[in-house]
Amino acid sequence: MKERRLALFSGTANLPIAEEISKRLDTKLGDINIHRFANSEVYVRYLESLRGAEVFIIQSMSAPVDDALMELLVMVDAAKRASAARITVVIPHYAYARQDKKSAAREPITAKLVADLLTVAGTDSVITMDLHTGSIQGFFDVPVNHLTALGTLADYFKSLNLEDRVVVSPDVGRAKASKKLSELMGCHLAVMHKVRPAHNKAEVANVIGNVKGKHCIVVDDMIDTAGTICNGAAELMKKGAAGVYLGATHGIFSDPAFERIKAAEIEGCVVTNTIKIDQEKADDAGITVLSVAPMFADAIFNVHMNKSVSDLFDPEFQI
Repeated sequence: MKERRLALFSGTANLPIAEEISKRLDTKLGDINIHRFANSEVYVRYLESLRGAEVFIIQSMSAPVDDALMELLVMVDAAKRASAARITVVIPHYAYARQDKKSAAREPITAKLVADLLTVAGTDSVITMDLHTGSIQGFFDVPVNHLTALGTLADYFKSLNLEDRVVVSPDVGRAKASKKLSELMGCHLAVMHKVRPAHNKAEVANVIGNVKGKHCIVVDDMIDTAGTICNGAAELMKKGAAGVYLGATHGIFSDPAFERIKAAEIEGCVVTNTIKIDQEKADDAGITVLSVAPMFADAIFNVHMNKSVSDLFDPEFQI
């Protein structure tokens, strides 16, 4: 059989990472018309034939999240109706991931709903990065390639040549990933125990482990309003830390995140480009942005060639 043509397209949520991915793959982003009608409905039309092609659609679910999600669903539906042979959605940041279980009566499990919507729309496989919980992979009835930025973050922090460093998990739920990061960096692990009195609000109740006189590296899967992670940094300084560095895969930065990070008693903050970030605001707040586009590009290539995705990465990076 003739090899399927790779067709790469991008939604509007994070065009910069899509352009980086296309350069890495030495291919152009496909021609597509995306616009919104006066009533805000989204319209999508592919301007080239997709018949028999293997289509990869890059779309990060960033603010406005619902607009980005609906745009992705319409792109998948249009590709399916254009007779694409296989459709893979590349989602650098998967939204609604924090709604992965019922914490109270009569709540939805929206992370599962989003997975169902993507599958019903016509998605054949998914490539994503650092889901809030790994169990979300099980919400899909199609293959999910789950990448992680732990290696990228570890390399960055190792390049700082910090002495007496310790990785601090922002909460118990993140302890497994933080333990893996501490192993990659060859240092000890500490864990913050926090309670959540309300949504988007958390308080640090205790710190388990020795942080006195050490450079603390706090890495989470995402930074949203930055209240939790900045409060954690303040608590670590109270415990005698020599300095605190913050890191995350996904820099959501909802207001007033930039202001909080700028005002926080920290040595630095680093995130990846899974979400499009206002570079001017990031620079003003002292935030470093690392690119994970090469990782996504390599994953796309291997999926297209029916090769292993996990073999691309050091087994130590798997979580």
